[in-house]
Amino acid sequence: MPRPVVKEITFTLDGREVTAPEGMILVDAANQFGDVEIPVFCYEPKLGQPVGACRMCLVEIEGIPKLQTGCSTPVRDGMVVNTQTQRVHEAQRAVVEFLLINHPLDCPVCDKGGECPLQDITYGWGPGTSRFIEPKRHFKKPLELSPLIAIDRERCILCYRCVRYSQEVSEDYQLVLQQRGADSYVSTFDGHPYVAPFSGNIIELCPVGALTSRAYRFRARPWDIEGAGTICAGCPAQCNVELTVRDERVLRVLARDNENVDDGWLCDKGRFAYQAVHSDERITTPLVREGDELVPASWDKAIEVAGAALEKAGAKAAAIAGGTTTNEEAFLLQDLFRGKLGSSHLATRAGGEQPLDVVRALADPKLQATVPDLEFAHTVLLVDCDPIDEVPVWDLRIRKGVRRHGTKVVVASARPTALDPSAAATLRFAPGGAEAFLVALDAALSGDTGNLGGAASAAGSNATAVSEFADALRAAGEEVVIVYGERALRGSAGRAILNIASRLNLASIANAGILELPASPNGRGLREAGFAAGHGPGFASVATPGHGGEEIAAGLASGDLQTVWLHHVDPLRNYPNRPAWEKALAGAQTVIAVESQLTDTVAQFADVVFPAEAYPEKDGTLTHPDGRVQRLRQAVGHPRGAGNTPGSGVRPLWQVISDVARAVGFDEGAALAGSQVSQRLFEAVPFYTGLTLDAIGGRGLRWQDEATFDVPASEPGALDVPSGLPAKSEAELRLGTFRPLWAAKEVDIAPALQFIRAKQVVELSPADADARGIREGDRAEVGNGTRIPATVRIRAAIPAGSVFLAEGIAEHNSNVLTHGIVEVRRVGPGSTEPSSLPIQSQPAVEGLAEMPPSAGLPIPPREVAE
Repeated sequence: MPRPVVKEITFTLDGREVTAPEGMILVDAANQFGDVEIPVFCYEPKLGQPVGACRMCLVEIEGIPKLQTGCSTPVRDGMVVNTQTQRVHEAQRAVVEFLLINHPLDCPVCDKGGECPLQDITYGWGPGTSRFIEPKRHFKKPLELSPLIAIDRERCILCYRCVRYSQEVSEDYQLVLQQRGADSYVSTFDGHPYVAPFSGNIIELCPVGALTSRAYRFRARPWDIEGAGTICAGCPAQCNVELTVRDERVLRVLARDNENVDDGWLCDKGRFAYQAVHSDERITTPLVREGDELVPASWDKAIEVAGAALEKAGAKAAAIAGGTTTNEEAFLLQDLFRGKLGSSHLATRAGGEQPLDVVRALADPKLQATVPDLEFAHTVLLVDCDPIDEVPVWDLRIRKGVRRHGTKVVVASARPTALDPSAAATLRFAPGGAEAFLVALDAALSGDTGNLGGAASAAGSNATAVSEFADALRAAGEEVVIVYGERALRGSAGRAILNIASRLNLASIANAGILELPASPNGRGLREAGFAAGHGPGFASVATPGHGGEEIAAGLASGDLQTVWLHHVDPLRNYPNRPAWEKALAGAQTVIAVESQLTDTVAQFADVVFPAEAYPEKDGTLTHPDGRVQRLRQAVGHPRGAGNTPGSGVRPLWQVISDVARAVGFDEGAALAGSQVSQRLFEAVPFYTGLTLDAIGGRGLRWQDEATFDVPASEPGALDVPSGLPAKSEAELRLGTFRPLWAAKEVDIAPALQFIRAKQVVELSPADADARGIREGDRAEVGNGTRIPATVRIRAAIPAGSVFLAEGIAEHNSNVLTHGIVEVRRVGPGSTEPSSLPIQSQPAVEGLAEMPPSAGLPIPPREVAE
């Protein structure tokens, strides 16, 4: 829907005329346009409508007898506001004096001391003395509000920010105020610990030291730390963050507001997984296999061995990239493989690629939606994805659109999503049926009844359900944003998405378009930099296309390919069909891995290991799913190797690739500086032309706003109906997988997140569970031949006939199963093993008391209301 129309008005502020948008909150207008700071505690624009709870922002407005709260008063034309009168000063001093009646004044030991709004406002607007001598209130302190957050209840000034966030932004509805009056305190409504995907945001929202990070508590003071702005590379959301650094160590991650990217929020993985950067388990020295063991080696030896293997393999070399690979690393790597080795066997995901014309059309600037469009569009269509797990802050952005602007959400997926309760329409298809669903939806939108029934049946649905879903998609309005997961891009799915976009006329409608959720954090950037089997930089054609992920695995297993470079990617954990990849890596003559941990892939198969940089150590660029090129800035130095030997330790990966290029005699592919690589990338990609690191700056630039590329116009074409679903017996179920937010190697080794590490669960419908005599919490085995154990979760929204397992986890990963049809059977007497460890089992932090008595386990991350 159209953004609000901005109308400028003029009002008087402390005797000066100020021009500001009509309806803007007075506090913001005074600060942004009048250079006047009005103190606030409870007010935070990101929380929505103000509540005027703390009364710190009182101002005098001519024509109104009583003082008014500046945080809840919109500016109007001709308004006369005074913030510096004696009456206002007396009121503000009284509010501060009142707040300090029970505040402990423990600033020298409080973690918020030195960066505390209450401290600053007390010095700036407080009375300096207090008339109250009564004893202050006392609570048992501090308590574990959650395994991540400590709460000092006596410091709380009852601003309601954390409670409002829980109820109005993240919508987990866990935080409430208990008791009344001076005895009020923040707690969860049922006494359980506050466990949710976005719980850490309340630490930053708190204007005092009541809510503090357990991981950061007592680790540093504001005057001995530095702030470093960069990009979180934990998922495709690429949130803007500020790292708190002390002595070359990251101690904290804070949000760096960018409304075009993250709206100022972070998920808990992005906020707390930084601890993996300084883990003792990190690989910090090159490793080379000698016999059956990996042994530390010098950089010169590791580069020599890798260069010799690549030179020998030539066109039979392949590379796979993912994780935190930057655009510059991808560009150099593809240049080495294509320019010197003559190989286009480059992949960024397990499956095959879409045809080049489809890839180009899906990247057409006219079709690209932006993150703010998720908030303002009439309708958001989610296809085979769940933002809460894949791009968490998008979940908050979509909820904001539903809550504030009436955005309609329609969901089509095999597995229930966290946004289902907010959806105007939902449709379930069978696991693996996304391609058939998209073909059926295209048929429904075009009125092609001939294809509709067959495609809907192939998806595990029916023509009536798909037609009703198409009607719901059109009902809200013409501005539609289609968000689809990369896993949906199989077969003719890409063409179906283009057909759907054409039938909805998205290319010619503002605030509408498509957004792809790539499988890796920089999936879009890798492809635009040319790291793909079917095209070069800027989607340029290549003479000889190479193999995709599945074909690379088959080629390594058969001997058609000899050497593989794994750049920030672990196929044994993150790719389907682990047995095929084990066979592939075992068959490879040389496996070169860029990795930070001793994973199964590294330990069993790697011949050369280059230590990987963590994202706070990187310098380069990433490309957001909406096309925004953003800059990674180095915040901490690279760790040294064992014994701090000069010349050892982690090196910039652009330098490693350049050194390997020199080792194979490809001097044209070498570089002398990271900025030089960036410049070469910008020159090689036509639509990046004109970009510079300075222009990208701290906010990033969408290249679609400055450049374009030609995509031939085409009319929607007829699509073949995909093949139907494989047959199954009554005792069997169709297997689907999902990747939990917490399924990441960084989570596995971050001490603060051990309680939430992803463990294998099997999600069943009540009907399928009853038919097998399975109850919630039982232990079960899932498989067909190969079986894996899992804890049972029964979800009412799971369609009968389907079962879901977690992928990408460290133990009992679903990728060991190679059949889409499985059996589920109960084993043992029933298990009490939870999916998350109870809070009491966490490592104790000195000085923290136990949480108030609570029954059961921590509340799991937000799930669908069922």
